[in-house]
Amino acid sequence: MAKGHRSQIKKERNAQKDSRPKARVTFVRLSSTKANIVLDQIKGKDVNTALAILAYTPRWGARVVEKVLKSAIANAEHNMGMDASTLYVDEAFSTKGPTLKRIRPRAQGRAYQIQKQTSHITVVLNAR
Repeated sequence: MAKGHRSQIKKERNAQKDSRPKARVTFVRLSSTKANIVLDQIKGKDVNTALAILAYTPRWGARVVEKVLKSAIANAEHNMGMDASTLYVDEAFSTKGPTLKRIRPRAQGRAYQIQKQTSHITVVLNAR
């Protein structure tokens, strides 16, 4: 249990916060495995190369990741005053979100369950 006044506890907690620019989109109707295929292509690349790769990737998930990457770049420029030409993709990952369960009627009164996966996509940038 932390001791001290609430403002001191908050100050200590905020000092440990990650200062890298990032963007996150939650509850995307895309499975995390499909998102990770796209995210693995841009890890470690500078942002201009990553945007070029995503522009020519024919997967639907690439459009979603492209929006998240552009948001992270805007966060870096606007909130932290960083130069976009020095940024690169430090981390890019997708975690599993809640599953939407749907019913498909089948023959003889049976019902099959359809599970529609969702995911949370995070892109973290850093400066070289």
